[in-house]
Amino acid sequence: MSHIISFLDSFSNELEGATELFAPSPYFRMVLQLIHGHLEAKTVTPTSLIGASHVPYATASRRLKAMVDAGLIEQRPRTTSGKSFSLHPSERLLEQWLQLSERIKRLAEREFGSKNSGQGDKDYFYGGSYLAARSIPPLRVLPAPLKLPGGVRVLVHGDPTFMVMENLKREFEHALGTQINQRAFSIDRLREEAKRNAERKVSRYDIIALDLPWVGEFASHGVLMPLDEVMDIARLDPSDFHTAGWKAAHWGGKPYGVPAQTTPELLFYRKDLFSQAGIEPPSTTDELLRAAATLHDPKRSRYGIAWNAARGTALGHTALMTMADFGQPVLNLPEIAGGFETDHLADRDYWPTIDTEAGLRAAEYLMDLLKYSPPDILSMSWYERIRPYAAGNVAMAYGYTLLAPYFELDATCAAHGQTGYLPHPAGPGATPVAPVGGYVMGIPSNLPPERLGAAIEALRVFTSPEAQKLYVQNGSRTNPRYSVGSDPELRRTSPIFEAIDAISWRDELQFWPRPPVPEISDIIQICGEEFHDMLRGIVTPRDALRQAQARAEALIRHNRTI
Repeated sequence: MSHIISFLDSFSNELEGATELFAPSPYFRMVLQLIHGHLEAKTVTPTSLIGASHVPYATASRRLKAMVDAGLIEQRPRTTSGKSFSLHPSERLLEQWLQLSERIKRLAEREFGSKNSGQGDKDYFYGGSYLAARSIPPLRVLPAPLKLPGGVRVLVHGDPTFMVMENLKREFEHALGTQINQRAFSIDRLREEAKRNAERKVSRYDIIALDLPWVGEFASHGVLMPLDEVMDIARLDPSDFHTAGWKAAHWGGKPYGVPAQTTPELLFYRKDLFSQAGIEPPSTTDELLRAAATLHDPKRSRYGIAWNAARGTALGHTALMTMADFGQPVLNLPEIAGGFETDHLADRDYWPTIDTEAGLRAAEYLMDLLKYSPPDILSMSWYERIRPYAAGNVAMAYGYTLLAPYFELDATCAAHGQTGYLPHPAGPGATPVAPVGGYVMGIPSNLPPERLGAAIEALRVFTSPEAQKLYVQNGSRTNPRYSVGSDPELRRTSPIFEAIDAISWRDELQFWPRPPVPEISDIIQICGEEFHDMLRGIVTPRDALRQAQARAEALIRHNRTI
């Protein structure tokens, strides 16, 4: 849209300067200025809009009033007196302008061609099924600025998506009409800060982000308030969220957060290396091990696969997800079509299922992965596994989609433009799974009542389709909504979105591998410690499973007595 506005502005200048027969159109000129200011998050006033009209003041004033009366322009008070206004495009005007921009682009390409016309035409027709989808309009401003002393206070994780949100702070402040103060922590520190905040008499934050597995703990311990008791959930359009991401935000049938990121862990693989070696992308764990062996070449500083193997939280997540690859949840969840049932976790009728035959196969699989992993694999965690993959030192990597910008947006990376995306290859007798990860955003239970209404409105804006599109346009590769994944403009930015949609529709996007019970963080830590000792050769796989099972049982038994 910005490119189209720039083109139309320059084109209009050329027309008006070519001959006196072309008179300026005040409507057109003012709309250009208004949309441009909105996209640049700049304040537009009646004076600045009239000045951009290229017609006398009285004429421009009448045209401006006509656009306001027609519902194309919205006015937002800038002062408490209400005598000064900022001007903003209405949702109807934004949608009309978006459609116009797309038509102009297509006309220009048809009449004048494009520098990539051959490939572009191919993409256009190949993508016909999704190009018919509705394009999401730009983020729009609220009719009235939020009244929050000190601005909106947000606690988040320091990952690429939330850092994109920080970089876009100016745009969001413009939309909300108030300041945004964001604090970012590593995953373990984020959990501790959220728990400390719950112990305070008054919350320091209006909105907090939490990892999906923490929902049960935060809900049952009163860290978050149930959203259905303080807002109209229908305003969030729940059916637009990926099913697994939306269900994972619930505890006891109540929503405690809104998905801000839905980022499954997938298998990243180098398409070019697989093609050169003449092997197919793996769909089973046995095929993955064979591919890793084929592509493993330590003498050339290239290794078969990288994964989370650092002691504690990082390896604990890997342990639970690997058990899921072999069809084994970490708890005795009832089996249902397409996976395992998680709707009744709040009843607390569950027990660890770590020391099982499927658990043993998962542990032995991790031991086999060691043979084809980099020498520093036992210290690799979230980012460390992606860096060597991006650089070309690793042929495959298990990784969350939120980390894909490290190679998708860096043209100097060996993995740039050469990465394929798959769900986790499955063990014998199991089906492929893409364990869903990511973050939801919720409202602290100790938030003062006078801040609640504005906090809810800010939460809605941060998680809206318009905001999610803005994150993707600025580098994020996470997406909790179907509408965002089907936006034709975004779909062309990365193959991830088409892959995730396909995985979701096949019902492979699942959150049962890390069921959000209150004990899950401690169970993850336990597995991360016991499995690390196994990988170091201190204990056997069977002993690691037994010790993890015993510690997890003791933890749950203790929690039920307090």
